[in-house]
Amino acid sequence: MPRLIDCGGGRRLEQFGPYLLDRPAPAAEGIEPAQPGLWREADGRYERSGRGAGTWLGPRLPAGPWTVRLEGLTLELRLTETGQVGLFLEQVPLWRWIRRQVRAAGHPLEILNLFGHTGGSTLAAAAAGARVVHVDAARSAVAWARRNAALSGLEAAPIRWIVEDAERFVRRELRRGRRYDALILDPPSYGHGPRGEPWRLEERLSDLLRGCAALTSGRRVFLLVTTHTPGIGPDRLERELAAALPPDELRLGRLESGPLEIRAGAGGRLPAGAFARWTRAQPRGQR
Repeated sequence: MPRLIDCGGGRRLEQFGPYLLDRPAPAAEGIEPAQPGLWREADGRYERSGRGAGTWLGPRLPAGPWTVRLEGLTLELRLTETGQVGLFLEQVPLWRWIRRQVRAAGHPLEILNLFGHTGGSTLAAAAAGARVVHVDAARSAVAWARRNAALSGLEAAPIRWIVEDAERFVRRELRRGRRYDALILDPPSYGHGPRGEPWRLEERLSDLLRGCAALTSGRRVFLLVTTHTPGIGPDRLERELAAALPPDELRLGRLESGPLEIRAGAGGRLPAGAFARWTRAQPRGQR
């Protein structure tokens, strides 16, 4: 099973199926590796470059994509020029939480997943019975997510795959009067808008969350937002989400937040961002 083996010295050592990979992890600066001897066994090591794409080096690098099985899903992994492999382990506990919300709702939920990446949250929701709209601005990411759906036996699941800028999609859905039961978003720290303009989450978070709140107004079951941006921790993320919700609707549910982290087999913990979520209170008989 994919897992974090150890972390420290600004790096992370992870097992992804048959491959043991050593990658940068700024959050691991100042941490001492618990099992330094294991790092010598890595099949591949990613080194960043100051001029764009980095490089994978190692004695046993994968020749192409491979698959892993996790939480009932089959996922394609590959070495990318940014050092990612297509699986974000800090999200896995949230997949379980999403499944519980979908199953507890008592009816099929309409869920919007913005910045859907390679589709883990989308597939977790769909496997639990939700209808999902998956949005990402990168055509390659949407294609990757669709391959994961097919590998996981969810090719025919009710998922709409959309390649579009997330903020533009939200505005268009609001004009159309479209509404959703739940919304998931995992925005990047930096990016580019539809016309190539610089995009920073620090500057866009409040507006983005207000749009998401409006898209679920009147039928909201849950909102879930995760970030990996320095300076946006659980407390701030919770405040931003609370400010986006009308006070009367805020009181109808539970608002909570916390750190995202990955627990290592060696006992350490790797910080990986923050989450905040609002969940509608269920009637006593449904709890």
